[in-house]
Amino acid sequence: MLPTFRQLQYLKLLAEHGSFSRAAEAAHVTQPTLSAGIAELERIIGAPVVDRARSGVILTAAGEEAARRARELLAGAEDLVQASQSAGLPLAGRFRLGVIPTIAPFLLPKALPVMRARFPKLRLFLREDLTSRLITALKSGALDAALIALPYDMAGLDWAHVVDDELLAAVPSGHAMASQASISPASLDGDELILLEDGHCLRDHVLAACGLGPPARHGEDEAFAATSLPTLVQMVGSGLGVSFVPAMAVEAGLTGQAPVTVRPLQAEHPSREIVVAWRAGSSRARDGRLLAETLRAA
Repeated sequence: MLPTFRQLQYLKLLAEHGSFSRAAEAAHVTQPTLSAGIAELERIIGAPVVDRARSGVILTAAGEEAARRARELLAGAEDLVQASQSAGLPLAGRFRLGVIPTIAPFLLPKALPVMRARFPKLRLFLREDLTSRLITALKSGALDAALIALPYDMAGLDWAHVVDDELLAAVPSGHAMASQASISPASLDGDELILLEDGHCLRDHVLAACGLGPPARHGEDEAFAATSLPTLVQMVGSGLGVSFVPAMAVEAGLTGQAPVTVRPLQAEHPSREIVVAWRAGSSRARDGRLLAETLRAA
């Protein structure tokens, strides 16, 4: 006897919500119905999948493995349905696209009108989030594709190139180096370096491309960090330090409202690669490549 997709969905939701009541609500069933489904699943696989505790539900080792496989199977089943519904139609129907915050506000405004005009049957759902969470959502089937930046660990994913996005030095307009045609990253060593908070892949791309280590601590205080590129630019414009910004954002007007000067970097490959990524083996691979092609032309 094999588990049903319904039972696997119950387990997936239980793993996500950590509570029988919240998982039942998400599944649109009663709690006794979900509990019975989980109990039957445990009988089928011959091992308990959850430990019931006062603080909530904790998956056992067998439950963690079963939940992982359940996510894969459910994602594959959803792929099958989506592929059947959109057979022969490029980028048609529902398409769930993740985008990182250092790309979304700068590329999407000019790309979305092109996509709407070219693919009128496309129902696009956007989710903006950090790379790590978007990749987790891709692998679980919660997203069809994601617009992210490389380098990054892409195990289990395929992708298509969109554009190489140059990284530029950003200094206050009155800075001594603002008059230079280009700036060496090493020459900024004596300045306060402002980067995005941990979790933003742009932070790692900048440090790697410029051959820099993490910003130094000053006593017990962490170096300055910004939560977004607009905040980062305002901090630089206020004279709090220097930073690096993607050319894509500068071209979209990011630095136009602050006294900031941007200059090319004297580095071998000061750039990040923007790609559309999807789960390896996904039926949306064709759509992912077509999306990348459309974004390249936007």
